[in-house]
Amino acid sequence: MKLSLNWIKRYVDLPEDLTMEKLAYDLTMCTVEVEDAVNLGESLSGLVVGKILTVEKHPDADKLRVCTVDVGDPEPSLIVCGGVNLAPEQLVAVAKPGAWVRWHGEGDPVEIKPAKLRGVMSYGMICASGEIGLAELFPTTQPAEIMDITSFGAAPGTPLADALGLNDVILEIDNKSMTNRPDLWGHYGMARELAAIYKRPLKPIEPAVLPEMSEELKVVIEDGERCTRYTGFIIKGIKNVPSPFELQSMLWRVGQRPINLPVDITNYIMFATGQPCHGFDRKHITGGIHVRRAYEGEQLVLLDGEALTLTTEDLVIADEKSPVGLAGVMGGKLDSILEDTTELILEIANFSPLGIRRTSQRFELRTDASSRYEKGLDPQRIDDAASVALAAFREYFPESVVTAHTDVYPRPLECAVVDVDLGFLRKRLGRDLSAADVTAILDTLGFTTEELDGVLRVTAPSWRSTGDISLPDDILEEVARLIGYENFPFVAPTVTLDHAINQRGPQLERAIREYLAFRCNMQEIFTYPWIEDSYIEASGADTSAMLELSTPPAPEERRLRSTLVPGLLKAVVTNLRYFSDFRIFEMTQVFFDRNYHSVNSEDELLPEMARHLGAAFVGSDARALFREAKGALEYMHRAVQMEPLGFVQSEKPSWADEKLWVNVTRGGEVIGSLGLVSPKCAKAAGVKRSLVTIFELDVEKLVPLASRQNEFVHLPEYPLSDFDLSIIFDDEVAWSDIEAIARKADLVRDVRFIDEYRGKQVGDGKKSVSFRVWVGSDKGTLTSEQIDNVARQVTKKINKKFGGDVRGAQ
Repeated sequence: MKLSLNWIKRYVDLPEDLTMEKLAYDLTMCTVEVEDAVNLGESLSGLVVGKILTVEKHPDADKLRVCTVDVGDPEPSLIVCGGVNLAPEQLVAVAKPGAWVRWHGEGDPVEIKPAKLRGVMSYGMICASGEIGLAELFPTTQPAEIMDITSFGAAPGTPLADALGLNDVILEIDNKSMTNRPDLWGHYGMARELAAIYKRPLKPIEPAVLPEMSEELKVVIEDGERCTRYTGFIIKGIKNVPSPFELQSMLWRVGQRPINLPVDITNYIMFATGQPCHGFDRKHITGGIHVRRAYEGEQLVLLDGEALTLTTEDLVIADEKSPVGLAGVMGGKLDSILEDTTELILEIANFSPLGIRRTSQRFELRTDASSRYEKGLDPQRIDDAASVALAAFREYFPESVVTAHTDVYPRPLECAVVDVDLGFLRKRLGRDLSAADVTAILDTLGFTTEELDGVLRVTAPSWRSTGDISLPDDILEEVARLIGYENFPFVAPTVTLDHAINQRGPQLERAIREYLAFRCNMQEIFTYPWIEDSYIEASGADTSAMLELSTPPAPEERRLRSTLVPGLLKAVVTNLRYFSDFRIFEMTQVFFDRNYHSVNSEDELLPEMARHLGAAFVGSDARALFREAKGALEYMHRAVQMEPLGFVQSEKPSWADEKLWVNVTRGGEVIGSLGLVSPKCAKAAGVKRSLVTIFELDVEKLVPLASRQNEFVHLPEYPLSDFDLSIIFDDEVAWSDIEAIARKADLVRDVRFIDEYRGKQVGDGKKSVSFRVWVGSDKGTLTSEQIDNVARQVTKKINKKFGGDVRGAQ
């Protein structure tokens, strides 16, 4: 945002010895970040008013003229110029040698030097407005038109900045630094802040004195939540004419293009007070003003010509027939100030910030008005804006008259009240402050205070009561910044290191992340806690226990996740645009609408929140993906030092395939699920041409080991031998049971699964399981006969337990 220092000085007398560097530093330290301070007078250095004495044709160029120009020096200057509107007695802007301009308003600035132009010496440059950065103030009507400033009547040699009244400093403020300070989005609000910083009186805005009204303006607010106050005036006797140069200049300096006098007055009001307003041509308004929700599919053409199709989420200003403006964003093209406007309805209203923000985002419309309304303006500001408006119309349209006034304000703003303990302020600020000290500081900011037994009851002014001030910490900040953060001595914090704390929970979570990322080669993702309805429906997740946001980022993202599966499905769909084979995981909180409890204060109840771990394996081989995911879970306990996980088939997840799924257990309790995503779920989520295996488990149920039993084991002195077995089992026999039996045989050191087969060769209800067995001895290398004995022993034990049929061994 740009601010004019001269404009600010209309409301507060700043110290005479105040430099721009000091002002920018103080404002940055106390209130908002000043990004730059541009002195307009310095940017026009070397430019003076020149009076053309003679204009002659150039001897060797048809489009050039040779002018003698009085620039305030003892002798006139000879200047060669290609302007098409040069004339004797004309006052022009002259760049003397040493000044910097942009040739034809383009490229980088160049320094003006005496030079020959087609054989004739030229000692300066007669400038067009675009060449010195004044194109919007002095628009051209034809090419090669120089800037005519005859109407200003300045003496030749007068610095151009003085002649045009442009000796001003423009402060460029970082908008992000004042997002929570809507009171600063205008010159009067910033003047109030500077008055507090430099302890100077703020000049009040004189209240408007309204004449007796001769007619009625009907205003109906149909949505009191979205529009809290609406003030309207009917003003007769105006004209759509250009604004005086002074008003155009004020707007131009803060980045606003002058348009016409009625519109410029509304913009002037906004930049002066921070309160947007809008003018409607009265003859286009039928039956008064209605502030209402738009009807579904209703049409509105905006000032910029864009045609909108509205929804019931949009607030509009309408007459009895149709919308005439998008409330708080932009007026309509056919109903605002037109070429023949002589009577207008001036709107000065207050709108809910959330509604304006949503409408602005939906239509991708960012205007000066919407930017201010989004911050949460106080309704009381309308009084100042109305006073400035009526004074401006009286000044620029002396013949105008206000014939009607309506102010609909059903629920006046209640100022924020905060109780602050003086001990709290002293402890946090690290200095002894009395109630009088705090009161004196807050008084400069418009706060009122009342002391009650060491507690200050602080009442914020209306312009700070829209959410900015609500906690004792907010009052603490106000006191600290007015004292000056740089005035607090640095005191190093005392750090006491007693003993190390073994935090097994956080350590386990970190170990799991590192295991999945480094050992399993997976990518960690981070998703929003709100999830889209389409992915919830695709996963079949239960919505009955889900929390809903009162102000969701989008209508279809109102629910908070109670499972990670919908978010994983969305992440899979997103990444499938770039990859066909990948592994992702996320460890984060899920939320349940139950078991509300208090953590720090009984006044704040929080829902049940648990940390879940979810992962997705994406590829083209269903069994390989399932085994990879199951293997990651099976080995996890060894890698991260926790109790091992088990697998059972108890209750199929809603999103899983009918055949390829298991539940994950810990100590007999089901804590999660693993499975191939079913074709139905994949299709509903938008997963195409790939298969997905997902697991999710409750991290809160994982138990880290309190300690680890380390035992020294010699490396094998003799080589291990291995053999493979393929045995036919009933389909329901689990591999974990087969492995446990095989490990009980003598000399068996390890057993690993290789593959399984189902098909015609093994019969219905059967499967062939292939696995590898490693055998070895500490006494010597095993012979072939010993290895065969172990194979027979393993086969015999398995056959006795499960009745397996041996297909072969090697």
